[in-house]
Parts: sequence; structure tokens; C-alpha cells
Amino acid sequence: MEIRQILEEVARCQNSDLHLVFGMPPIARKDGQLVPFSDSNGVVYTPLSDLELEQVAADLLSQEQRQKLKEKKDLDAAVSVGNARFRLNFAFDRGHLKVVARVISESRPTLDDLGMPASIADLLNSPQGLILVTGPTGCGKSTTLAAMINHINSQRNVHILTLEDPIEYIFTSDKSLISQRQLGEDMLSFAAGLKHALRQDPNVIMVGEMRDLETIAATVTLAETGHLVLATLHTYSAAQTIDRIIDVFPPHQQAQIRSQLSTILSAVISQRLLPRISGGRVAAREIMLRNSAIANLIRENKIPQIKSVIETNIQQGMTTMDRHLKQLYQAGEIDRETALNYMEESGFLDA
Repeated sequence: MEIRQILEEVARCQNSDLHLVFGMPPIARKDGQLVPFSDSNGVVYTPLSDLELEQVAADLLSQEQRQKLKEKKDLDAAVSVGNARFRLNFAFDRGHLKVVARVISESRPTLDDLGMPASIADLLNSPQGLILVTGPTGCGKSTTLAAMINHINSQRNVHILTLEDPIEYIFTSDKSLISQRQLGEDMLSFAAGLKHALRQDPNVIMVGEMRDLETIAATVTLAETGHLVLATLHTYSAAQTIDRIIDVFPPHQQAQIRSQLSTILSAVISQRLLPRISGGRVAAREIMLRNSAIANLIRENKIPQIKSVIETNIQQGMTTMDRHLKQLYQAGEIDRETALNYMEESGFLDA
């Protein structure tokens, strides 16, 4: 099995992921659905053996990476094959190696490509603040961050520092100077990378994922000290995102972090990728922008009321997930079943 040829075919056929699992033939994800992988040459793949999976690791990883995988039993990496780039995860399943490869588009997306409102572009011109992109795995968070970096790079003369695991989109400095650091290769941890970020004279900092208390605390501090910070979390809504950040801190620090968030949190963009009727996928989003009402609710720990403030400030560029789902349904982008499956209040679709 020639893994590099397979990966090229996966990207060419516009699949988003490839799963290689012991005892199964290769499986691809197409428009959000898992399907048996097939290539244009009609090759029929047989169930994978341990030897074939080990050969995949040998073909795609360095000796140092293979040693780390052997020790840690889990490894994230990235590789360029042909005209495409892939984010790789190697892990073990009942003692057998398994591999998941995600396609990363070589073309860097724009905010317009993603249907992002003008209010988000305006925030990216700010000298400081915290913009969070949230959602489950595979919802396009990395693509959204890449579009934001691409926008800043084309518009502002600033130093952009990214901390990633692994580096996905590779940027070329345009108006901005871009430095990209990879976990394990260029820094020992996100927290360590953030700790030393101030000495590198950045204006904009992108944190691939806020994983723990130390990373979240450092991210908040950087946003407070005059930097624009972009980061991700695996949360489903603006309210849950704020709760998650606050709950990470011990009780005696929570009032302080609420006060800090009420000042520095510029926006929360929570998104899902849904199957489009015409093929492919489309993003549905909840967008919360900080205003005086949102800031007061965060400070006073009235987080559940945030959704109603979003709903009443549509003219500012905010939107709830239900409202955006309804818009996508009415525009013929998604079908009724899909809209209802992701709505919190199903009656809103026909209201």
C-alpha cells in the first residue's frame, strides 16, 4: 500500500479525512459521512495488517517521531504530500496502530470564503482582545483561524506569532511578519510558549488550543497586556465557553477571571459543519460580540442570559445558532432535518 499515493487521492477527491485501522480497509470521510475509500483507478483495498500500518508510520514519520510514538502511544504530526497537507494522528487501538489523516487545504481561506460577517473583520483590526473559535472536533476551527490570520497578514503591519500542535496552514509573510511555532519541536508546551511570547515582540498571538489552566491563564494575561489573541476551545456555545474558562480556575479566583473576561473577551464564534444540499458542507455559527450588556452579564455571573442578549443585538453582527440555522434552511443550503437536528428550540424554524 503506497500511503503517499493514497493521501494524494484522498485530497484530490475532496475527502476531509482518512482512517487506517487494523482489520479494515481504508475508510474516508466525505461531506461528513464515513465511506469506504476508493480511488480513480478502481483499486480494491483489503483489510489492513499490522505490518502495513507500521509501514505507514515508517513512510510518514521521522525516526524521532516514531520513537516518541512508541513511548507516548499517541502522536500528532503534519506532512505535505503532493499539493496537499495533512494533519496526522497516530494512536493505538487494542494494541494495534491506527492512523487518522485530515486534509488541510493548501489554499488559505478568506473570511469571505467562509461567510464570516464584517463585524469579525473589524475586530481583527483591533490592537488587543481575545477572540475564541469554538466547536467540536472537525467543525472547521483551524480553517477559521487560518482565515483570520490571512486577513491580518494582508491588512496590517504587525508581528503574528502562532503556537500550534501541529502546524497546519503554512503562511508566507505579507504585510505582517509571521512566526509559527510547533509543539514538541519549537516549544515544550503551549503554556511555556506563551510564557516566553512577550519577549518575541508579537502583536497578534494565535493559540492552537487552550487545553489547561496554565494555558488559559497565560492566554488571558496576554490579551490583557495589549495583544490581540486568537484561540480555540472544544465548547458548543458562547455561554458554555465562558463557563468552561471560569470553571477551570479555583473558586477563589473565579470572580477575578470573570472581571478580566468582561474586559478582554471580544468575541466567541461557535460553529458546526453541516451537510449542504448541493454537496459539501457549510458552517452554521453562533456569534457573540462583547458589548456593555454582555460584559455586565459575565461580570455578574449571569451567563445563561447571554443568549437573549445575542438575540436582541442582531444588528450589531451577533447571531444565535438557531437563527443562523433558520437562515441556512430558508436559503436552501441545508435541509429541514439537518436544521432541526442542531436547533435548541425546534419551534423557532417555523416561527
